[in-house]
Amino acid sequence: MPDSVRPRRHRWLAVAVLALALYVVLRAAGLFGDDDGDDTPPPAKASATAPTPSSGASPPAATASAAAASSYDPAQYAAQVRTRARQAGVSAQLLMAILYNEAYKPHDPAFERAWQKYKPDAAFGIANMHRAAFDEVKQGRDFAHRNWNELPDDRGLAIEAEAWYVHDLAAQLPTARTAAYSKDDLLALGYNAGAGNMLAFARGAVPGGQARSYLDRLHANWAKAGKAVGAG
Repeated sequence: MPDSVRPRRHRWLAVAVLALALYVVLRAAGLFGDDDGDDTPPPAKASATAPTPSSGASPPAATASAAAASSYDPAQYAAQVRTRARQAGVSAQLLMAILYNEAYKPHDPAFERAWQKYKPDAAFGIANMHRAAFDEVKQGRDFAHRNWNELPDDRGLAIEAEAWYVHDLAAQLPTARTAAYSKDDLLALGYNAGAGNMLAFARGAVPGGQARSYLDRLHANWAKAGKAVGAG
C-alpha cells in the first residue's frame, strides 16, 4: 500500500471508532432508545464477518458489524452463567448483573480488535477483562492454556474467566468489613476497580464517581439479572 494511502485509512479508523463510541455512550445515557420504554435489548442480529483494519477492511464495515452486535442480551448466556457460577462458588445473579453492566459497548470481535489497536489497554470479551487480569486468573485453572486474545470470539471463555475472577476477589474479602456495602456490592466494585480498591471500600473508603456509577448500574440491573438466571 502506498504510504500516502495508509495515513488516510488510519484517520478513517479513528473517526469511525470515535463516532461509534459516542453513539454507544449516548445510547447508554438514554438519548437513543425505544419510545415504549422497554429497556430489553432487541434480539442480536447476525453480523457480517469483517476483517480487521490490518487486513485491509474499511472502517465503516467494521463499524456496521459492531453496531449489529451491540444489541446482544446477556440473558442469552444464562445457562453458561449458572454453570460457571456453580463451579466457582459465586452468585450467578452477580455474574449476570456484571455482564449487564459491561454490555455498554459493542461486543463484536472485529470492533473489539479494531478498538484495541486504537487503545492498546482496552479490555476484551463480553465481561470486559483486561489482559493482566485474565493472565492472573487463568493460572492453575482448566483454561490455563487459553489466551486473552481469544475472549472476543469465545463468550463461554469470557464467562468462565469472569466467574473465577469474582471467586478470587471473594477469597480476598476480610471477614470484618463495613456494613455500608454488601458482599456482592464489594465484589462488583472489585471487578470494576480492582482488588486493592475493593479492600479499601471494605474498610470504609468512599467510592469515587466512576465506581459509584458502576454500583448504581449494578443495582439497576440486579432484578433483571436475577430473572435471567432464575434467582428467587
